[in-house]
Amino acid sequence: MTAAPPPTAVRDELFGPSRRATTIGIVLLISLIAFEAMGVNTAMPALVADLGGVALYAWPFVTFMAASVFATVLGGRWCDRAGPRVPLLVSPLLFGAGLLLAGTATSMAQLLAGRVLQGAGAGMTSVAIFVLIAAVYPERARPAVFGLMSSAWVLPALLGPPVSGLVTEALSWHWVFLGLVPLVLFAAALVVPAVRTLAAPERPAGGGRRGLVAAALAASAGVAALSWASQHVSALGGVVAAVSVAVLVPALVRLFPRGVFRLRRGIPTVVACRGLLAGVFFTINSYLPLMLEATHGWSLAAAGIPLIVGALAWSGASAWQGRHPDLPRQRLLRVGFCAVTIGAAGMLLVAPAWGVPWLALPFWAIAGLGMGLGFSSVSFLLLQQSESHETGFHTSAAQIADQLGTAALIGAGGAALALLGTPAAALPVLIAVLVALGVVGVLGAPRTAGQVGSANTTTLSA
Repeated sequence: MTAAPPPTAVRDELFGPSRRATTIGIVLLISLIAFEAMGVNTAMPALVADLGGVALYAWPFVTFMAASVFATVLGGRWCDRAGPRVPLLVSPLLFGAGLLLAGTATSMAQLLAGRVLQGAGAGMTSVAIFVLIAAVYPERARPAVFGLMSSAWVLPALLGPPVSGLVTEALSWHWVFLGLVPLVLFAAALVVPAVRTLAAPERPAGGGRRGLVAAALAASAGVAALSWASQHVSALGGVVAAVSVAVLVPALVRLFPRGVFRLRRGIPTVVACRGLLAGVFFTINSYLPLMLEATHGWSLAAAGIPLIVGALAWSGASAWQGRHPDLPRQRLLRVGFCAVTIGAAGMLLVAPAWGVPWLALPFWAIAGLGMGLGFSSVSFLLLQQSESHETGFHTSAAQIADQLGTAALIGAGGAALALLGTPAAALPVLIAVLVALGVVGVLGAPRTAGQVGSANTTTLSA
């Protein structure tokens, strides 16, 4: 029996002379997207007050998400047809142009235009990075790459809000955007050597998918409408939500692999698991500060501590799985779903008025550990079972499942708050639904194992 390569071999695959710049560039690009996301959240009140558009407060977020959905699909198709070379060069430039436009904005219209470019750049960059990983890194090194990518979100999560607040107060909210522009150009320059020699993937005759661009436009409009409805819980909001669902359903038939909602074995279940993991974790993550502040009287600073604990646990678990590339990923995914579900269930002991608030700390640490194991495993399985001409499509489907699942469940939480009145009454109902979805993930994780030689035949779109 052949002995396993030493642990240092994986590190050499990432930081050896041939891939060092690529690895650093990938991590830096992800970190910059994360810093922008965290920083804008903090700076938005000052930004909106300066531009005089309080009634349009939600639109910078809605336009970013809608553009991201469209660019995710477009970027996936582009990568499948021509490889990640051009998308990975164009997308950071789009993101940087959006930062420059938003950073110099003197009106809400200019800011929204900048947010569209930022969303397009971020969505396309994320897809192109996955395709680049599939093309450049050997399979055994990919868990460590995904571990680094998870860690790239931790520092922005911890430092993004306070740094953005200090920059906004000491200088101006404009510099929250403008300060990142040189770093985006530097990160893009680091990945140029890796993408310069990449060839287009081989595509079988008749293997293309039709209608993806139209479906992407419909999906971006549906996501924007659904996001708006989640922030306007009213009769009009209900009508908008219903229309958005009617638009999204036929679009998703094109944008998802067939069998996602039935947990069909292989790629369809991998995509579904990405949406389930993100939906359960990020929805509770969004409402946890409200739960602790409104129900139990914690300060906003204290209410953010469980989020930090969860982020650190996620990073630690993701780094650990990266050092164990030979562990079966289906098993790690199931363990991750179990931990996320346990962490979510623990919030049922926190959310009610009679709940014990400090339990949020250990239970959200458990959930973070689950995300560190599960999210990286989903990413690994996605690339493992995708042929080169399908990687962009599958990656874009997984990211849309992530975005849409989270947006829909956060919107459901807003509706529950409107109907039931208080977080102490509404959030336990929402959490119970999320726990049930976590159980679905636990049961479905073994079905992420694909059949050898069948990846292409089991994932044809409807």
